Amino acid sequence: MNRDVGFFNFSVNKILTKDQSTLDQARIRLLYYGLWLAIIAVGAVLINLYVEHREILTFSTSVLLLSLVILFKYLTFRPRWGIISHIMLVLATMVNLTNVFITLQNVDIITAQITFLIIVFSFYMLGQTCGLFYSLVNLIPILIFLVLMFNSSYVIGLKPKVVDESTKIISICASFIFIIFVQNYFYRAFIKNIRQLKVTAEERGSLNVELEKVLEKAEKSSQAKSEFLSTMSHEIRTPMNAVIGMTNLLMMGNPRPDQKDNLEILKFSANNLLALVNDVLDFNKIESGKVVFENIKFNLVELMQNVCGGQRLKAEEKGLNFILEIDNNLRNKDVFGDPTRLSQIIFNLISNGIKFTHNGTVWVKVNQLENRHNTITVDFSVKDTGIGIERENLNAIFEPFTQESITTTRQYGGTGLGLAIVKRLLELQNLRMSVQSQPGKGSEFSFNMEFPVSTESAAEPVSNQPVVLRAIESMGTPRVLIAEDNMVNVMLMKKLFSKWNIVPTIAENGERAIEMVQYGNFDIILMDLQMPVLNGFDAAVEIRKLADPKKANIPIIALTASALFDIRERVFGSGMNDYVSKPFKPDELREKMQSLLSAAIQN
Repeated sequence: MNRDVGFFNFSVNKILTKDQSTLDQARIRLLYYGLWLAIIAVGAVLINLYVEHREILTFSTSVLLLSLVILFKYLTFRPRWGIISHIMLVLATMVNLTNVFITLQNVDIITAQITFLIIVFSFYMLGQTCGLFYSLVNLIPILIFLVLMFNSSYVIGLKPKVVDESTKIISICASFIFIIFVQNYFYRAFIKNIRQLKVTAEERGSLNVELEKVLEKAEKSSQAKSEFLSTMSHEIRTPMNAVIGMTNLLMMGNPRPDQKDNLEILKFSANNLLALVNDVLDFNKIESGKVVFENIKFNLVELMQNVCGGQRLKAEEKGLNFILEIDNNLRNKDVFGDPTRLSQIIFNLISNGIKFTHNGTVWVKVNQLENRHNTITVDFSVKDTGIGIERENLNAIFEPFTQESITTTRQYGGTGLGLAIVKRLLELQNLRMSVQSQPGKGSEFSFNMEFPVSTESAAEPVSNQPVVLRAIESMGTPRVLIAEDNMVNVMLMKKLFSKWNIVPTIAENGERAIEMVQYGNFDIILMDLQMPVLNGFDAAVEIRKLADPKKANIPIIALTASALFDIRERVFGSGMNDYVSKPFKPDELREKMQSLLSAAIQN
């Protein structure tokens, strides 16, 4: 309601506001003009009764007129239409039943009109429930009165009053006018509301069209962003592949101690640069909701030992103590989950602990909290004696591209994405990170994770590498086809394969790779995905269509520097058997080649 309305306001426009619905505004207008009509009609009846010297009727009509004036003033000062409607209906009911049982002791056309008016007004103004209530309150007593009159059993001590014809005519005309006014006004309000609904529907339709355009534009923008990241990833990873690959080759060639130190620095810097690129791409993947968690069986103890193995060396190089404590209850248990994402979380937490600790210890603790037969709850904790975090900065460290302070960023470097990635990965699994820290004393990051437990007995890990090697040796030197358009990468691959006593065949694009497979014999194909003439995806599809079953089923490993989120699905969808991301680790590539070649021999 409008609080600026003064007591002496008589305008209906000042008591209407934009917050009120169309129906409420119509109800307020109906009360406003209806009270005017009622005051005029009751005033005319009062004058006529006064002239005819009907004292009792004159008094009761005066009270009714005064009540209507007070209600009108209350409406123009505080438009509480609900309260006013109830008061008017109570007054009308009292007048109606008083006329029937006391004053007139009769049911005539005026009574019928007032009853009908009460029914219509109560339904329009107050809704179905109140409409039924006021209708029954008026109809039931009138019906009882008619039954009593029919049996000639209604007798009270008061003599009924006689109303002259002029008063009846005025009352009947006023009732008819009021009934017509109510029906006409609400019909207009109903039609207006229908039209507004139509306009609203049309506007909503237009908004939906605009929303679809905006969503389409956002989708295209997201797709363009993904393609840009893929392109930039490819452009960055391709030279990085050469830098890291050549560094690995040089280190495999027994360099002098001084050369080895330089190569270690080169490798460390290249890996740091690659880690920064991977952090940005991985965070973008998480924010886009493209992360899908695996549910595979793995040994938690082995996973933690593998993750902490490299980090232990890194800590010891910095002069730190590194302690890994694993609950003995976890030793012989295999669990189901996503080992890759769990490794990523633990790796980031340990890396942070080592980075921000100058001297002291980094602890990694893994404890079993609950064991519910087929499910266990494990507490992971990474604690350090590093620089610590101020209490007011505890929330900020989990924001992307943010560290505790600008000084921290300048002194320790990094993108500030490590903890942001950890937090997002945990949140996607409905988990929460707990942080305890004291500036100058260190920090502890911990979280609980639930794992289904494998019911099979945990077997001792047995390496299948000797079997694989024997399988490869039994078939001689494998014939390898490499589809790669980048000459630096070609040179790198040749040098790498020479270390394994393999001379690969090179195809400069996908189309050339298909021709070589058709007219040559190969045991395995390494397929770059982004090549001129024909890309790796299409080339793999065409190879799978070859008539010769042996050639159509040749193992294909994708070599990709792309960061597209659906790369895994596209690789397997095109018929390739596996993929390795550039820059790849030589051991990883060799292991996957051996696995596929061994499977091909067994088949």
